[in-house]
Amino acid sequence: MLPGLWPAWPFFVAEDATAMTDPLKYVLHHWGLVGCVLLAAVLTFSPLRVLLPRSGIARALNRHRRLVGVAAFAYGLLHFAAHTRHVYDGTFETFWKEIGKPFQLAGLGALVILFALSVTSLDAAIRRMGSRAWKNLHRLAYVAAALAAWHQAIARKVFPPQVIWIFGPVVILQVARHWKEHADRLADRELEDAERGLLGQLQRLVVKLRSEDRPRLTALLDRLPIVSDRLRATGR
Repeated sequence: MLPGLWPAWPFFVAEDATAMTDPLKYVLHHWGLVGCVLLAAVLTFSPLRVLLPRSGIARALNRHRRLVGVAAFAYGLLHFAAHTRHVYDGTFETFWKEIGKPFQLAGLGALVILFALSVTSLDAAIRRMGSRAWKNLHRLAYVAAALAAWHQAIARKVFPPQVIWIFGPVVILQVARHWKEHADRLADRELEDAERGLLGQLQRLVVKLRSEDRPRLTALLDRLPIVSDRLRATGR
């Protein structure tokens, strides 16, 4: 909740003429910015866990992923409510004209997605939906981030650098995450190929051995999967 107190600074601590000119507009922009920052932050938690599996900080961040995600929706909702009040002029005619603009529809789409993800973030929802369906639904968070980035960029009439520094790290970490997962799959495949090659050589050796030596080599072959599992655990 602390980021939500930021707008109080130019009003009560150090007066800012820009904020005082249109306080509601200043507040709604602030809440939208905080919502975007929290959304981008929560999307970095999983990549950090994959890239830094032994990091206690990465594990701690992932334990609070639900809280940060719901907070992103809460600030998005506050942003939408403040914007509604800002354009309301006694009738909703102006509001409907505003909401019909493409960038406003993009922001509203992101808010609807975050609402669905917040509602289904409870453990009961995971049990009810099933793990696979729940994960597929929550991948829409990336769609919400793309819509929020576009909404933020177009709303300012020019492409603001803040869109890059808010959502740029998400893109970089996601690319690094997929690269690492791909490299791990290749390493696993190479290890499996090496295991099969070694097993084939040992099996051919068994055929050539004398009958009294075969039980010891057969026992060695039975231990190969255990050794392989330990090698994988050590490598990770």
